[in-house]
This record gives sequence, structure tokens and C-alpha cells, in this order.
Amino acid sequence: MEINELLVIGMFVSFILLLFTGIPVAWVLGGIGVVFAGLGYLADMYLDTITGLDFLTLGLVVNRIWKIMDNWILVALPMFIFMGNMLDKSGVAERLMSSMQELFGQVRGGLAVTVTLIGVILAASTGIIGASVVLLGVMSLPAMTKQGYSMPLALGTIASAGTLGILIPPSIMLVIMADQLGLSVGDLFMGAVFPGLMLGAMYVIYILTVAWLNPESAPLPQDVKKVTWGTVVKVLKAVTPTLFLIFSVLGSIFAGIATPTEASGVGALGATILAIYYRKFNLKVLKGVLGDTYNTTSYIFAIFIGATCFALVLRELGGDELIESFLTGLPFGPYGIIFFILGMVFLLGFFLDWIEITLIILPLLAPVITALGLDINGYGVVDNPELVWFVMLVAMTLQTSFLTPPVGFALFYLKGVCPPEVKLMEIYKGVIPFIILQILALLILVFWPQLVLWLPAYAYG
Repeated sequence: MEINELLVIGMFVSFILLLFTGIPVAWVLGGIGVVFAGLGYLADMYLDTITGLDFLTLGLVVNRIWKIMDNWILVALPMFIFMGNMLDKSGVAERLMSSMQELFGQVRGGLAVTVTLIGVILAASTGIIGASVVLLGVMSLPAMTKQGYSMPLALGTIASAGTLGILIPPSIMLVIMADQLGLSVGDLFMGAVFPGLMLGAMYVIYILTVAWLNPESAPLPQDVKKVTWGTVVKVLKAVTPTLFLIFSVLGSIFAGIATPTEASGVGALGATILAIYYRKFNLKVLKGVLGDTYNTTSYIFAIFIGATCFALVLRELGGDELIESFLTGLPFGPYGIIFFILGMVFLLGFFLDWIEITLIILPLLAPVITALGLDINGYGVVDNPELVWFVMLVAMTLQTSFLTPPVGFALFYLKGVCPPEVKLMEIYKGVIPFIILQILALLILVFWPQLVLWLPAYAYG
């Protein structure tokens, strides 16, 4: 093997090993980039090799970091994070829970359906998995336990509904993916609408089926109230402000009225107005929301900087060509290679957050997908339709990975807010049916790309 190939393999092995030391990922990525740039430079000096690495390589990192901070698309990240945090503090979810529970009270499994629908709304409002899972767990698990729900069904519903935030727009993950691959944020947001709603509908159908086949797992409440027009009006009052905010943000992007960055500002302002309207806004809430927003944003951008250093050194060594030649040389055919890639992403999701996968792995895979020569119909409107479709596959794969035992992130978010008597094994049992549903949805997207591409093509065509 040539020295460049050895250094590329060494970078990945070092990264994997250092992840288990507890060192922050941003430091690991940046540190490995600096160390291997030095190793390449020393190899050229003393081993008579030509790696192409020297002190100028690290100098290029400064330019890359400047481009990150000068990127207007990424301004949307703190705005969407602020929007999600403010909606969390405004009591929107609690109002939705109390009103929608009355609407579905006469339906067996109605409480679990309510949790799923609120998960869809929260996903479209916050786009943050941890916030959605924790909020749904704190808010709905006591009510489901009191009503006598099967613990696996209750836990599986909460965990799966909370992870919809990674897929349903305005997902901050899709914003970063669009930036890294040079895709339209509007195309990704539109492309995610049908897959996200399809997955939510599959959850609801499963819950209603289980409740019908096994009534004891999802009993009706003892004080069932008859649904009246007053109940419907109460639900509309609770849902309308939040839906109006979501449609204002996404609708302005889809209609071409605002850029994603401008729409994120609208969302942040709208969430603040909702908090004021519900009388939840005060200086303490504002400080808490700003603090959480600063922490999350700085965490993401620190990884951005470390990943920039890592990716630059990797590409200078020819790592992208090495990975492309390896994957395209597999004897599986185009769709076999895609399944192989999705399998790798699934496994990486056990150990890496979506941010590292998006910043490091996805840009390396994009040339491979383009080189496969897939005939994906973009209707002459969607640019790079194969990449838009592939991003949705990766997003749904990561969502599945975050739910899968034993180390899915969503499972530990949920365990952290559960009572001590709730066992981790009960969470594992609860999520397995939802994982099967997600795999089924992923297969549907693989064989029917139009579910992703039709809406952006129709809207812009």
C-alpha cells in the first residue's frame, strides 16, 4: 500500500479509537487532522515520499473556517434552534396534549395516537431529537401509565415519535446536509415532507391495529368524554397558532418568498410571539432559551471546525478517491452498493452523532452516488435528483439507527426521563416494531424515489 493510503486508514482508525476515550469529538477531529498533516510532512522529508501535505495544508483550514463563518445558509441553524427551544418553553406541547387527548379519548389507543401526532408537530417545530423525546417522555408517559397502557407500547411510541425531528422539516440536519452537498435547502425540505408524513401515518396505523388486536395494551380512559363541537374548537385553538407558524416558515421557503435563513428568522420571532401570547415569556425564559441555543450552536460549529480540518487533510491525501474506488469496485451493482452504504451509515449511527456523519462521511459518499449512473427522475426541475433522494435515505437510516438497541441515542434520552422502575429492556421491546416500520418505509423510498422528488419538482416546475 502507498503511504497516502496508510495515512488515510490511520486517520479513520485513530478517529474510531479516540471516540471511546471521552475526548470531545471536535478536539478529536481537529487534532487528528493536525497530527496526520505533520506525519505526512515528516514522511515527505525523511522517507522520500510525496503525500502532498505540508504547513500550507493547515493554512488552508483557516480559509475553510472563514467560509463556514461567512456562510449565510448556516445562519439558519441558531435561528431554528432558538425557535425550537422557545416553543418548548412556551407550553405549546402541553396545550396540544390536553386538547387532542379529549378529541381521541373515545378511540382505543387514542392517547398513543395523540403522542404520535404531537411528535409530528414538534418535529416540524423544533427539528431537535433530544428535545422532542425528552418533552414527549415527561409530558405523556405519566398519562399513559395512569391509563394502563402496555409499557413497551408507550415507550416505543414516545421514542419513535420523538425521532421524527431528524426527518420532518425544518430539520437542522437537512440544512447542514444541503450546505455540505451544495443542494437546495428547499428541495430537501420538500423532499422530506411525504416520507415524514408517511412514517407518522404508519405509526398511527400500527398503534390502532395493536389496540384493536390487544385491547388490554391500550385501554380506554375511565372517564371518557363525548366529543363535541366545543372539543373540536378547543383543539383548533390549540393547534392553529403552531400550525400557522410552521406554514409561515416552510410556506415562505416553498413559495420562494424567503430564503431558509430569512424563514428561520421568521420562525424565531413567531415562536417568541407565541410565548408572549401564552404568557410564558419572561426574562428567565429568555435567558434559558438563549443559553440552550448558544450551547447547541457552539457544539455544532466546534464540530464544523474540527471536521473541516479532518476532511481537508483526508482529501489532500486522496481519501475521497480511495473510498470512491473501493465502493464503486464492489460487485453488488448500483442498488447493492447503496444498501451497503446505508448499512455502514446505520452502524456509524450507533457511535457518532448525525453531525459528524453529515460533515465527514456524507461528502465522501456523494461522488460515489453520482458515479453510479442511477437514472433517478428529477422531472427536469430538481438539480442532482439522485443526491436529494440519497439524502432522504441517509436521514431515514440515521433515524432508524438512533432507535435501534443497544446504543440508539433516543433510547437513552428516554431512559433519562423515565421513572427508575422502567427497565431499559422494556424500551428495547417497545421500539422493535417501530424499527421494522422504519425499515419498511426505507425500502419504499429506495424503490419509489418519486415520493421524495415529486413535491419539489411540482412546486418549482
